[in-house]
Amino acid sequence: MRNITILKDGWRFLKHDMSFENAVKYAAQGEAVCLPHTWNAEDGQDGGNDYYRGACWYVLPIGKFSGDPAVFGPDVCTFIEFSGAAMTADVYLDNDILAHHEGGYSAFRVELTGKVTENSILAIRVDNSDNDRVYPQKADFTFYGGLYRDVKLITVPKEHFDLMTDGSLGVMVTPVVDLETRSASVTVRAWHNAKRFYAEVNGETKSAAAKVEFVIPDVHLWDGLDDPYLYTARVWLESGDELTIRFGCRKFGFDAQKGFLLNGRSYPLRGVSRHQDLKGKGNALSIEDHRADMEIIKELGANTLRLAHYQHAQEFYDLCDENGLVVWAEIPYITMHMAGGRQNTLDQMRELISQCYNHPSIAVWGLSNEITAASQVNEELLENHRALNDLCHRLDPTRKTTMADVFMLETDSPILDIPDVNSYNLYFGWYVGDMDQTDEFFDEFHEKYPDKVMGFSEYGADANPAFHSSRPEKGDYTEEFQALYHEHMLKMIEARPWLWATHVWNLFDFAADGRDEGGKHGENQKGLVTFDRKLKKDAFYLYKAAWNRKEPFVHLCGSRYTDRCEAETEIKVYSNQPCVALYVDGREFASAEGKTVFSFRVPISGEHTIEAKTEGCSDRITVRRVSEPNGSYVFNKAAAEVANWFDAEENDPAFFSVQDTLGELRSNPQTAAVVEAMMQKGAESRGDVATSVKDNPALQKMLARMSLISLLKQGGADGESIKQLNRVLQGIKKQ
Repeated sequence: MRNITILKDGWRFLKHDMSFENAVKYAAQGEAVCLPHTWNAEDGQDGGNDYYRGACWYVLPIGKFSGDPAVFGPDVCTFIEFSGAAMTADVYLDNDILAHHEGGYSAFRVELTGKVTENSILAIRVDNSDNDRVYPQKADFTFYGGLYRDVKLITVPKEHFDLMTDGSLGVMVTPVVDLETRSASVTVRAWHNAKRFYAEVNGETKSAAAKVEFVIPDVHLWDGLDDPYLYTARVWLESGDELTIRFGCRKFGFDAQKGFLLNGRSYPLRGVSRHQDLKGKGNALSIEDHRADMEIIKELGANTLRLAHYQHAQEFYDLCDENGLVVWAEIPYITMHMAGGRQNTLDQMRELISQCYNHPSIAVWGLSNEITAASQVNEELLENHRALNDLCHRLDPTRKTTMADVFMLETDSPILDIPDVNSYNLYFGWYVGDMDQTDEFFDEFHEKYPDKVMGFSEYGADANPAFHSSRPEKGDYTEEFQALYHEHMLKMIEARPWLWATHVWNLFDFAADGRDEGGKHGENQKGLVTFDRKLKKDAFYLYKAAWNRKEPFVHLCGSRYTDRCEAETEIKVYSNQPCVALYVDGREFASAEGKTVFSFRVPISGEHTIEAKTEGCSDRITVRRVSEPNGSYVFNKAAAEVANWFDAEENDPAFFSVQDTLGELRSNPQTAAVVEAMMQKGAESRGDVATSVKDNPALQKMLARMSLISLLKQGGADGESIKQLNRVLQGIKKQ
């Protein structure tokens, strides 16, 4: 029989690098910790880009299990499994190094059979240091260090399924669906050290040495959100080693005109991306945390998830299987190609596929994310992607490959021809340009390449729920601008069903310790939900109104925007119902028919209760007319005031000013020097990724069309600095 013991308690943590001997010597002085654990739960979320990146030790007196024959007896083999050790790990037992693993998001195992005595000490050196070979190294999120997922002792009979190849279960189940006959051919392959294994699917038992095949007539399909039906394959050896593996029978398809196909029908994938961290806990999540995240996803009504930018916990892939989410799974080959990291990309992809192969929710393997942001498209980069693509198809011929292309990447780049399907990360309307440039980009691509399958892998705008405006604009970090941005993108997406998948960036705010913007330190605030999961921003309810059709609901936007100066204010309602009625102070004010977004202009004179009602549900907010703006609603009050001052002031058009475009300012050597210093400082506020990509030619071309004042406001420059900069520019005559 197979026995699993979770090694949760009894660990000592030492936040210093040292020898194994010293780790054991000073273990008693270390911090007592329970797993899962990360050493960056606090400093990786507080900003400054100064969180601890180095080597630490976890020490456990494993000899206490040596007397248990079920764990270390003569008739069993024992392995230790690490579900996640970030980013590299060295496993020591009694001063012998048993394993070295590079990659912080995949599982690996070490055999302990015959090696443990009653005095044995297990010590793991875990290291998240900066290096030039293990991904990720440049990315807009915190690289937490630690044993942040479960560590398990696994005991099996002498004859057992393979536990040492790429962290897999040793069993792969491959269903192939025939939609015409409504049947599925199922192949069960196994790797083991016995003469034969036995497999049972749907009540039928067969045995073989390497693989068995079944046919399931009248197959019950895994059908996304509508019916995520799962079969169970039971496999066993005569020795008693046994596994149960859930799988789903489904057929995925991709079409340049119809988009994504599920079981032969059009099934547009519309959803969000997710990072695996939580405020105050880092990435050391419990199964309860994963389940809570899934409940929020279910409320939203998304039918797809991009699990970015690395392999996620097996428990979360299980939840996706159970709830019918179609998943994009990827490795952390991101932002900047490293010449010494090629083998690591292949290793991480091999482990991702080997460990996640049986999950029916996974539709595509992601090769990389924004890899050309800080790297040139050269033969080395292309060859790395070709090798990854070939590996994916060799290990898994049943699934397609994809990649997330950075918005600066030209659409005729040869790298787009490597994966089976593509997707772009576009931030027009937030970082650069205007929102409608997104519409133009996709329309131009679809017209130029009508046979290429394209998706929308990232889009978003930061919002701090404390900030509000009746005239929201790019860069103000208001909840209202984020909502406007997503209203535009939702409409754009709905008009283009040929986009195979779209993923909001991001479902939750997440840690990016290098960031310092929008009133918060160390956070990317593009989430539809706050980092602690306690507050759903208005934009969350926009997508709920568009995607969740299971039960009627209505949401009044602006519940945190109470104080308003205007005599007539906009009241916005999101609902999945076709008609909404608005009540002001208990009296019906107006009703409207439409889809998803309903807008009303309401006169206000004092404090008013606003209520929206629709089929069986309602929502209520309070608004109050005030004479002066509430300063706490403004991210950068000084910048807002100086922007208004520039609107009123007249600059001498014969001289440069902050109202000129970046391109115009860079055309003059004097103004170019001033601007470059300012741009460097602005990039630093968005972390090391922004600093790395700032010299990308395509990005600079886009920025050249933007006015300097708009960039300054979004970057959080203070009013006096902007005025002083304008005075300097007004002293430089245009030629």
